[in-house]
Amino acid sequence: MVGDLFKWIGLLALGIAVFLFSYHQNKRLLDWLKFQSIGTRDYIVERLQLMFIEIPTSQILMGQFALAGGMGLGAFVICLPNLFPAFMFGGLMTVIGWKAPKPIVDFLYRRRVRKFVNQMIDGLSLMANGMKSGLSIVQSLSLVTQELPDPIRQEFNLVLNQNKLGVPLEEAFTNLSKRVESDDVEMFVTSINILKETGGNLAETFDTIVVTMRERIKVENKIDALTMQGRTQGFFLCAVPPALLIIFMQIDPEFMRPLVTTTIGMFILGIIFAMEIAAIFVIVKITKIDV
Repeated sequence: MVGDLFKWIGLLALGIAVFLFSYHQNKRLLDWLKFQSIGTRDYIVERLQLMFIEIPTSQILMGQFALAGGMGLGAFVICLPNLFPAFMFGGLMTVIGWKAPKPIVDFLYRRRVRKFVNQMIDGLSLMANGMKSGLSIVQSLSLVTQELPDPIRQEFNLVLNQNKLGVPLEEAFTNLSKRVESDDVEMFVTSINILKETGGNLAETFDTIVVTMRERIKVENKIDALTMQGRTQGFFLCAVPPALLIIFMQIDPEFMRPLVTTTIGMFILGIIFAMEIAAIFVIVKITKIDV
């Protein structure tokens, strides 16, 4: 009886503490919730627009809710009838489902930027040859859009369309560097804007940029090859715990059953999962070298 009384007093004190904290930090909490919902949605919409993908804002938000709710509900149902693991893993999978679209969109954007930079080597070579034969920079851009596929065709077409609508060419190229976040694109745009103001041979400048980009890509590929062994070893080590769990579940399921049916067992699995995620994050950070 006394134990139950202390239990209810503790729960009441915890509730009062949570209420007081929320009351005093309500503005920060509301700003944080707004950023996590509307801010994340707007970020995803902006990134998709940079990739020339038009999806209504309402569909993005509904997709986030559907993914988060679906993953959370699925984890909750799988862990039943154990309520504590069900709530714990259901909440964890809900957070993961809500956060997942942002890194996925960032990955797609970075992949598109890498493809654009690789296409710039051929594109700048075409522009340099066109300017050597007497074409203007606008005509050289048009030549690139005719000969090369997306994404460079989309980006250079947008530059040309902005110029046709009255936007100065320098500003159109500056907008390009804002859409495609890359040091190589920044170097390309800066060289054009400076040489158009001061005068100079753009064709030779483009040839120099092409040589620089090719050498940088060679160095990046060499670094990727040297760090591949470390990444592979790390990912294999991260795969060992789930592989051992599956093997032991097949060999002696009764011995391993408490790990997935009891609260302490599910808690241990949660710790293992968190450590696996942390290990993958550290491995990626260690083996990632910017050139």
